[in-house]
Amino acid sequence: MLRQVKPKTARSKRLMEKKAPQVHEHGRTTLFLRYTTCSEIVQLAMKDLHSLKRPACIRFNKKNTVHPFEDPSSFEFFSEKNDSSMLVYGSHSKKRPHTITLVRMFDFKVLDMLELALDPDTLRTLSQFKNNKAAVGLKPLISFSGTPFESPVANAYTLAKSIFLDLFKGEDTNNVDVEGLQFMVHISCGEEVEGAPPPKIHLRCYLIKTKKSGQSLPRVEVEEMGPRMDFRVGRIREADPDMMKEALKRPKNLEAKEKKNVETDIMGDKVGRIHLGKQDIASMQSRKMKGLKRARGGDADGDADAMDEDEDVDGGVDVKRARA
Repeated sequence: MLRQVKPKTARSKRLMEKKAPQVHEHGRTTLFLRYTTCSEIVQLAMKDLHSLKRPACIRFNKKNTVHPFEDPSSFEFFSEKNDSSMLVYGSHSKKRPHTITLVRMFDFKVLDMLELALDPDTLRTLSQFKNNKAAVGLKPLISFSGTPFESPVANAYTLAKSIFLDLFKGEDTNNVDVEGLQFMVHISCGEEVEGAPPPKIHLRCYLIKTKKSGQSLPRVEVEEMGPRMDFRVGRIREADPDMMKEALKRPKNLEAKEKKNVETDIMGDKVGRIHLGKQDIASMQSRKMKGLKRARGGDADGDADAMDEDEDVDGGVDVKRARA
């Protein structure tokens, strides 16, 4: 059996409750790490990615001897210590130069990993684009273009799409202010050609500007604000099926409740069944005719007596006529 740690103080209890699974989880906190040897190009790229993720990120400047695909135990330690669910790890070696590894965690265990080789010739940093930048803490628009991202079979590109979405999406929100849509992250990829090397992944960031168009809808323009990065896909580590199934499980509180006695027929119309109890017709309010209403006050009794007298008089006349 696993050892269960019981909190000894109120502070430790609050920390454990904060790290426990929540119905509504907060946005993913990303931890930026570097290897003992990390090129300046990779450090500039990670600095720009850190700027796009602020404030939901933590950056370590010290060197760490971690080999992600051989022993990721250090990642699990850093993830639990800093309560982070994603890691960006930069490294540089002769065999794998200018490498950035994206790591996704679940329950402080490594879920899956994606290794990207950065192209140093095409790198353009944020500072090289002399224009305004998006405000800190805003959610970007994210768009993907390229058939490899839409492949029905899971591959490195579908994994890259899933990890990039988790990296940039931020916290879940129900309402979006149009004024807050200030920049867009566009990730594209070319077509896969048999016999050719795998296509690169192109990451671009654009400012969104709205201008008057003379109509109800404004005219939208985009301007590149940086960074500009091109990646080649390297090693990948797919998620364990059981762990992925557990990670995709939704709390019962968020599941939509099934509506009883509501069905959809062949034509697509919604049909409902209503069950009624036993009806007491005597106590029901029904429509009454004007001729059946009783007169107010004593008019009803007076009319009844007058009708009786008429009947007696008529009866008496008939008797006298009979005697005559």
